[in-house]
Amino acid sequence: MSFNNFHMHTKYCDGANSPKEMADSAFALGCREIGFSGHSWLEFDPMWTMEPDATVRYRETVTALKEDYEGEMKIFLGIEQDYCSDTDDLPLYEYVIGGVHCVFKDGNYISVDCDAETQRRGVEEWYGGDAMAFVEDYYRMVGDLYRKTRCDIVAHFDLITKFLERDDLIDVTDPRYVKAQNDALDRLFETPAVFEINTGAISRGYRTSPYPSEAVLERLAEAKRPVILSSDSHAAGTILYGFEEAMHLVEKYDLDLLTTMEEVLAVTRSE
Repeated sequence: MSFNNFHMHTKYCDGANSPKEMADSAFALGCREIGFSGHSWLEFDPMWTMEPDATVRYRETVTALKEDYEGEMKIFLGIEQDYCSDTDDLPLYEYVIGGVHCVFKDGNYISVDCDAETQRRGVEEWYGGDAMAFVEDYYRMVGDLYRKTRCDIVAHFDLITKFLERDDLIDVTDPRYVKAQNDALDRLFETPAVFEINTGAISRGYRTSPYPSEAVLERLAEAKRPVILSSDSHAAGTILYGFEEAMHLVEKYDLDLLTTMEEVLAVTRSE
C-alpha cells in the first residue's frame, strides 16, 4: 500500500528542511500526493509560526513546486491554522488543518505542547492546580475549531496528552476529562471535518502511540467518521513515519481511511 501525507512543516516555520527537500523525499518514498501545512502566524509565539513575510514566501515556494512536480506528484498548498490566528488569508489555501496549541487563562498564555514543565507551571500559576480546568478550556477550543477556522482536518485532537507517558498531570480517566473530550467530539461531529491519526509525537520521542487515543478512535468508528494518516512531519526523514503501525489501528476499529486530498475535500466541502 502506498501512502500520502498532508501534514508537513518546513523551514518557513519550525521544520528542519526546505519544501523542495520535503517534496523530493516524499517522491522517493512513493507518495502520489503530499500537502504542506505551515504553522499560521502567532505574534505572541513567533518561534514556531510563520511570520507574515515568510508566509508569503511559503505560498510562493509551494506554488512553484506544484508546477515542478506536475504530472509526477500532486502537491497541495495548505495551512495549519491555529485557533488563535487571524483567519483573513484562509481563502489562499487549498485546505486547512485546524489546531489548538495554547490556551489563555485570564490573559495569560499557556502552551499546550511546549513541554511538560510548561503545562504544569501554567496549571499551578493560573488554574490554582486544577488540571481539569485546563483540560476543559483546551477542549472547549478544540470543539470550536471548525466554527473558527472552517478546517478540513482536525489536527492532533488530544494534543494536551502529549506528555502523558512522562508526566502524570493529565488524568484521562477523570470524569471531567472524559466529559470535556466527549463534548468536543460531539461538537465536531456536527461538522464535516475529518480527523487525523497523527504519528508526529512518536517520531519526536514524546509518545509511543499516535493521537488520538484509542478511546477517541472508538468513538470515531461508532460515529462513522473518516480519518487520514498524518505524520506531522518536521523533517524529510519522517514524512511517512509510523504509518504502517497506524494502519493497525485503522484496521482494528474498521475506520474509513481517506488517502487523497480529493477524498478529503469531497467530505468537507460537499455542500
